[in-house]
Amino acid sequence: MRLSQTRVGLADTQTVERPDVGVDEDVDSDRPKFFHYVKKAKIVESAVMGTVVEALCGEIFTVTKAPKPNSPVCPRCKEMYDLIGSLNP
Repeated sequence: MRLSQTRVGLADTQTVERPDVGVDEDVDSDRPKFFHYVKKAKIVESAVMGTVVEALCGEIFTVTKAPKPNSPVCPRCKEMYDLIGSLNP
C-alpha cells in the first residue's frame, strides 16, 4: 500500500492506493454453479424443511433454488443418470 500527500489550499489530502483485488465471479453463494439430479420426493422436503439431500454424483446439500430451462447440469450427475437410464430400457 502506498500513501501519497497532496497540498490543496490550506487543507491536506491523502490518497491511499490499494492493490487491485480480483473478484471471483464464480463465487456466488446464492447461485449454484450446477444443478444436480436428486430424487423427486426429497426435493420438496429439502426446500421446505431444510433437510439435506444427496445428488446422484454424491454431493450433499440443501435445496435452495429451482433450475430454469437450460440451467447448467452437473456433468457427473448427468453421466450417472444416463447410465441408470441405459440399464432400464
